[in-house]
Amino acid sequence: MVAAASVVVAAGTVSGVISASGQGPDVPEARPLSSASPRPVPLPAVPSASPSPSATVSAPPSVRPKRPSAPASRSTQAKKETASARLYRHPASRVLDWVRAHPDDPRRPVIESRIADRPAAVWFADWSPDTVTARVRAVTSGGAAEGRVPVVVPYAIPGRDCGGHSEGGAPDLDAYDDWIDRFAAGLGGGEVVVILEPDSVAQADCLAAGERAERFASLSRAGRVFKEANPRARVYYDAGHSGWHAPAKQADLLRRAGAASPASSDGVFSNVSNFHGTADEIAYDRAVLDVLGGAGLGAVIDTSRNGNGAPADGEWCDPAGRALGRAPTLSTGEARIDAYLWVKLPGESDGCKGAPGTFSPSYAYDLAR
Repeated sequence: MVAAASVVVAAGTVSGVISASGQGPDVPEARPLSSASPRPVPLPAVPSASPSPSATVSAPPSVRPKRPSAPASRSTQAKKETASARLYRHPASRVLDWVRAHPDDPRRPVIESRIADRPAAVWFADWSPDTVTARVRAVTSGGAAEGRVPVVVPYAIPGRDCGGHSEGGAPDLDAYDDWIDRFAAGLGGGEVVVILEPDSVAQADCLAAGERAERFASLSRAGRVFKEANPRARVYYDAGHSGWHAPAKQADLLRRAGAASPASSDGVFSNVSNFHGTADEIAYDRAVLDVLGGAGLGAVIDTSRNGNGAPADGEWCDPAGRALGRAPTLSTGEARIDAYLWVKLPGESDGCKGAPGTFSPSYAYDLAR
């Protein structure tokens, strides 16, 4: 079975990313990008131990059996205990827009209670050095005011998506490093979770060796800059998902990107915009962490649409029969799993139920009911 990368699609403001202007209706919003690319990215065949194959959004399922939970290290447990019990829900999103505009729609109560009321990540997918600090600060200060933890997603790495449907980002790594500095200036001093550049590590095989090394140096720097700017920031690096690279290969890539160093990293994230089951992701992330090493590192998992696991037919684009996964939380009860997050906002289309990133109430309702 051939694995395929999880690639998010950037389509400007229509995809739900935070606007470059930060003015008028385009204030920062918790609008994750569309979740997948119509173009599968072939990867080496990986044996599957799961009955649910997958595709571009959710590549073939986990290759690792679930491992028994190991006792959490003291440093990891302390990190969890200091985290706020509740995540921040930013007050502007496409799903909230729909809920407010459709008070009499019979689907509204289900969508509102099961999706709109849940906290989701806020994506920053435009290279906008003049405005990014203020826009990040608007999110982090909002979370701090409520005593809750925001989740932010920097997504502007040069060569993003290897030139595919989510291409874009900063013009070069020097510009990216500057953008990261400005992003860090908005992090404030409260707790914040940073999902650093989905696909930037797992998808890096498309780059030449020198380009890959330069990207990894910038990612390592980004983590250090974030943690120096705000010591309470928790920075997680891209581990792909359980159907992509073998844990040893993914850990090697992560190590070169700085993910093993506590000076830049709190661990890894997986399953962004994917459908892999939580148990598969837990086992995979622990296997990656075992190889990666590093004191007290943990993992966070995107559970937004993985309630039924990956579709058996390999469909990636708004596939039928999917369901919401576990609610976002910073208290998972699982050793070395720091959080379940909704990085992808359920109901935002991959491109089949509507334009990429647009909110589809029918799709949201199917996921939520």
